[in-house]
Amino acid sequence: MIPPGSLQGLRVIDLSRVLGGPYCTQILADHGADVLKIEPPQGDETRGWGPPFDARGTASYFHGLNRNKRGRTMDFTEPAARAELLLLLSDADVLVENFKTGTLEKWGLGWDTLSQRFPRLVHCRVSGFGADGPLGGLPGYDAAIQAQVGIMSINGEPAADGGQPLRVGLPVVDMVTGLNAALGVLMALRERDSSGRGQFVEAALYDCGLSLLHPHAANHLMDGRVPGRSGNAHPNIVPYDTFATATEPIFLAVGNDRQFATLCRVLGDAALAQHPQFIDNGQRSLHRAQLKQRLEALLAHHACQPLAGTLVNAGVPCAPIQNVAQALAAPHTAHRGMVVEIARDAGEPYRGVASPIKLSRTPASYRLPPPDKV
Repeated sequence: MIPPGSLQGLRVIDLSRVLGGPYCTQILADHGADVLKIEPPQGDETRGWGPPFDARGTASYFHGLNRNKRGRTMDFTEPAARAELLLLLSDADVLVENFKTGTLEKWGLGWDTLSQRFPRLVHCRVSGFGADGPLGGLPGYDAAIQAQVGIMSINGEPAADGGQPLRVGLPVVDMVTGLNAALGVLMALRERDSSGRGQFVEAALYDCGLSLLHPHAANHLMDGRVPGRSGNAHPNIVPYDTFATATEPIFLAVGNDRQFATLCRVLGDAALAQHPQFIDNGQRSLHRAQLKQRLEALLAHHACQPLAGTLVNAGVPCAPIQNVAQALAAPHTAHRGMVVEIARDAGEPYRGVASPIKLSRTPASYRLPPPDKV
């Protein structure tokens, strides 16, 4: 028997496409909300973002964002479809959409209209830049936002080593926008408990991209320096980087002096932690190149995998660098239940990454595979 989720009874109409909005509504759906995904006649464009494709011709990209949702197709350019949407909204709690600013308003479905007709409705819009301001109403895409807000400028190998700006290798802006949209929806629903009124929630990619700039933005706002690319190294913490070993590289994430002392002891040079240039994080940061040379001389006597296990068990955060297949197949991934499977009536089952939100009494559940195009 599937346990009831924490959002059981919540009714969500999902008009969003691509990533930020669908990721938001999948979070809500995983935790029990009844989500109806309504696609345009041509379907959510991510159905074609492959390969790989399933036997029905739907791309894996769509699969990763749309489980636990019922599906419909509607053409809102038609008055009958707009009238049907209003009927669906009459008993809905949440509307999530990412239409270009002005589109719903043109159809008589904007927030001003809906809030009068459905005063308890929480209307969430995922947008590129918000509705107004110098960039208001313009479309936004993850990689372009990464370029615009400075993420690419701090991602990649240092310019002195010939490195170029790089986008983060996953749609981090879209995904954090979806997370913030879900958080905003839940905040608005919590406030509705006391006021009885819904409200408009907006999560803009531009804002969310800027919010990801820690600690680079905090550093710049304090000392005025423009952050640059540092490869895998951390701008504030040392040693926090990849290091060569006798086999493959290891990532060390040493966050305090105690961990650094333990690292030095395990590597057979406890005195290194007391060296004046490495005595605390501030000194290690000033002398990071010298420290990396000293550490790699010690690491050259160790193989990565066994050393990583020894260090973690001793309290030093570190890891071998695994690929996606290794990470998904890892024993701890299985222990945490982070790959889920949903049977289909016919064909291969759906498989996806589980919700990372763990609730003790009302856990996430996986009830419906992504909807087929109808």
